Amino acid sequence: MRSPRVAEILSVIADGGGERAALPARLCAVCLSALPVSGVGVALMTVDGPSGVVLAATDERARQLEELQFALGEGPCVEASGGGRPVLEPDLVVAGSPRWPRFGAAVLDAGVHAIFAFPLHVGAVRVGVLDLYRDSAGRLTGPDLVEALAFADAATVVVLNLQNHDGVEDTPSALIEPIDGRAVVHQATGMIAIQLGITLAEALLRLRAHAYAAGRKVSGIAADVVDRRLRFDDGEPGITTQRDRRERP
Repeated sequence: MRSPRVAEILSVIADGGGERAALPARLCAVCLSALPVSGVGVALMTVDGPSGVVLAATDERARQLEELQFALGEGPCVEASGGGRPVLEPDLVVAGSPRWPRFGAAVLDAGVHAIFAFPLHVGAVRVGVLDLYRDSAGRLTGPDLVEALAFADAATVVVLNLQNHDGVEDTPSALIEPIDGRAVVHQATGMIAIQLGITLAEALLRLRAHAYAAGRKVSGIAADVVDRRLRFDDGEPGITTQRDRRERP
């Protein structure tokens, strides 16, 4: 996930300093300037679908459209989260209302003619959706699609970074560090990297994603890994599974 472009995006939004709570808004703003779109929103998701929380949006219209999808239970945001793959709708006049009867009409009334939604996930753990709104119809070009995917990966890192309430990495600069500073998290990250055969950066994302899904602190999950109460393993390609394994004497 940490491609050079993703690392560059995270570095840019971290350079603003201040509180890490402002990171989602910065990411949306940078995304808006980098892509030919009219609005950007980031919404949180749970295993059951939309959580009803809009983490950030570039303007009030984008925020209202995010919230409308929660209220109606339909739209590209909901579809991308449920399907686990991008939903790219370049012409809402043609396909909007047939695809999403209630949301399609509302989004056209708001002056939006194209929407591109990207799920934010680590393996099977879904954490949110990045939505791009555009006033004019038309597809994303190949380079723009690659750029949008990089912003989706960066948004995933941001969401998981915000989830850590341990008082560790409490500044934006923590986004660009490869591993957490706390010893137990450092140790657990190394163990997960060995268990899954992945990099330390990806192992930390897996650790944070499991904590997000379980509603627990990152340090608590890390302690379970270090004490061998929890082991990470891959069940099938693209899916991350975790299971508790009690060690016998």
